[in-house]
Amino acid sequence: MEPLPEVTDPRVIDGRKIAQGIEGEVKKEVEKFISEHGIRPALATILVGEHPPSKLYVKLKHWACKRVGILSEDHKFPQETRQDEIIGLIDTLNRRPEIHGILVQLPLPKHIDERDVMMRIAPEKDVDGFSPESMGKMLIGREGFVPCTPKGIVRALSEFNIDLQGKEVVVVGHSNVVGKPAAIMLLNRNATVKICHVFTKDLKSHTKEADILIVATGVRGLIKADMVKEGAIVFDVGITWLDERVYGDVDFDDVLSKVKLISPVPGGVGPMTIAILMEHTLQAAKIQRS
Repeated sequence: MEPLPEVTDPRVIDGRKIAQGIEGEVKKEVEKFISEHGIRPALATILVGEHPPSKLYVKLKHWACKRVGILSEDHKFPQETRQDEIIGLIDTLNRRPEIHGILVQLPLPKHIDERDVMMRIAPEKDVDGFSPESMGKMLIGREGFVPCTPKGIVRALSEFNIDLQGKEVVVVGHSNVVGKPAAIMLLNRNATVKICHVFTKDLKSHTKEADILIVATGVRGLIKADMVKEGAIVFDVGITWLDERVYGDVDFDDVLSKVKLISPVPGGVGPMTIAILMEHTLQAAKIQRS
């Protein structure tokens, strides 16, 4: 991928800058943790298949580990790997005290049940926040490990001093990775939240009411200017790869003139997601140490 241009428009959320701030704090805390306990936090990643975006995302996560001083292990499997082999590795990693976080890169091949795999990860090592225990705690407002992308969005809103209480939020997409947890986390902060999805009728009528619009569908250019409220804050979480380029769910150039803030693709929520993962891995090491 080509280097991203510098962000100069104040309406554009520079996810790289926010991520650098998070990673800087994590690096300091990692050094402190090592000096106090003689233990270096460690993350194990599991990748199944040859999906090019997934391979890139895993590589970016390992680069981030190196930047902040976290050890990382990379476990790769061919596309045809059986589910019991993946679960067997997770069981082994759960038992290894020197591994503090386990991340399974999604999506998995269709013959593997993602839910069964995620449920196998020990809650204290669930740095992606997808286990039933992590999700359940989030639902009752006791957020521990939560999915990293929604947490990155919440962090970005905090960076811009956006008070969520009473805000009208529309989330487009109801996946377990982004849509559902984003809605719950914003409800926990007293926003008024509506979730739309592929079966929602007249999507435009809903998105036009949003003070904050979060879009995570994987449909290139789904959101146009006439679907966005004047002065809205827009988070584009969608990723579409086409001819070695990355596109978001929001028609960025069309929408930019109407918004108060907008996250670009790439360079928006992606870097923040990875930075939050680093934060969670350190947190997991602290929990397991105590």
